[in-house]
Amino acid sequence: MSPILATYADFGAVKAAIHRKLIQKLDLERITDGDRETVRREVGQILEGLVVNESTPMTLQQRERLSREVLDEVFGLGPLEPLLADPSISDILVNTHKQVYIERHGILELTPVHFQNDSHLMSIIDRIVSAVGRRVDESSPMVDARLADGSRVNAIIPPLAIDGPILSIRRFGRDRLTADDLVANHSFTPNMLDLLKGCVKAKLNILVSGGTGAGKTTLLNVLSSYISDRERIVTIEDAAELQLHQEHVVRLETRPPNIEGTGAIRQRQLVINALRMRPDRIIIGEVRGEEALDMLQAMNTGHDGSLTTIHANAPRDALSRLETMVAMAGLNIPDTAIRRQIASALDVVVQISRLSDGTRKVIALSEIVGMEGETVTMQDIFVFRKKGIAENGAVVGDFVPSGVRPKFAERLVVSGIKLPIRMFEQSETH
Repeated sequence: MSPILATYADFGAVKAAIHRKLIQKLDLERITDGDRETVRREVGQILEGLVVNESTPMTLQQRERLSREVLDEVFGLGPLEPLLADPSISDILVNTHKQVYIERHGILELTPVHFQNDSHLMSIIDRIVSAVGRRVDESSPMVDARLADGSRVNAIIPPLAIDGPILSIRRFGRDRLTADDLVANHSFTPNMLDLLKGCVKAKLNILVSGGTGAGKTTLLNVLSSYISDRERIVTIEDAAELQLHQEHVVRLETRPPNIEGTGAIRQRQLVINALRMRPDRIIIGEVRGEEALDMLQAMNTGHDGSLTTIHANAPRDALSRLETMVAMAGLNIPDTAIRRQIASALDVVVQISRLSDGTRKVIALSEIVGMEGETVTMQDIFVFRKKGIAENGAVVGDFVPSGVRPKFAERLVVSGIKLPIRMFEQSETH
């Protein structure tokens, strides 16, 4: 063999051998029960001794890498640990053991990271789901879980995943983006921010609409930051992602069914329960089903200032989806009655999109005006007008006011929020 360990196959074989020896030397129960950092230091010392005694010649750099990777196998998520340590990565997508993609700044890219085989990937998936009391096997081949840092995890395994286990991790930044960050990133303009801030403070009901990964939760976090500390906020989520910093926040989360398939608590049950908790504001992380009916009824019965998100690609689509969700409650409510509920409950729809260059922008800020016949009427207040694509692939365009002063402007004035009329006027260049 070469005096330097050159190939990945050699490195992988040595790593596996040292990992086995380390497990034999360790008191696994003490690892689980003890202080993580203290045990990690002790394991590091044992590991260093094993590496030094390894008959295969290694450079110092290879030795350090070996120690780090074995520690990641023992304490973390193996090959995924370096990716989890990178705050710029928003999604980690494992497409079988041979292929790992990441999303960074809205762009997908293939990484050199991979697992030894399907069994290696399954052991990491088992470690994730068992930590939250779940299991994944042939009888239950799909599972949702959450990492300690709040990242959302989905795993699906054979026979549903034909080519091998699939793991998707949705990351959430350690430092949440602020309104100033979104303005700096050109997600919206200072005028649009002032208007949204006024809408939250005046207790208008706001629906944030967008596709997967468009930034709905980030925007919801920003909007919720303008809620007064004197209000009682109840949040309802499928997976807790919101990061509210107010003092008086009650967080509720749905519960999946247990191993026997019973005991599930759905969002609708939590919305109904939240109404009994004397909330000033109800924030639903994402409305997905029949809870839409209870949410609209809450908005129509004095729970102003509620916020939620929905999966849709345009403001009009968002209302159609909401109508479909209300119908899922199975109460045979006439379509016109549902639309009247929507028109009277909602005030503003904020459409956010991830564009082709990976940037995220509020492409429409629209007001729900009322009903005209059997149709809910809307009007745009601000829109993002796309002009084209630059040579570097960047989307070129402008945020422009529609020239319409929103009808809810009077509610802002009554709430003590004064915005300059000129912010709604179209400039001559547009």
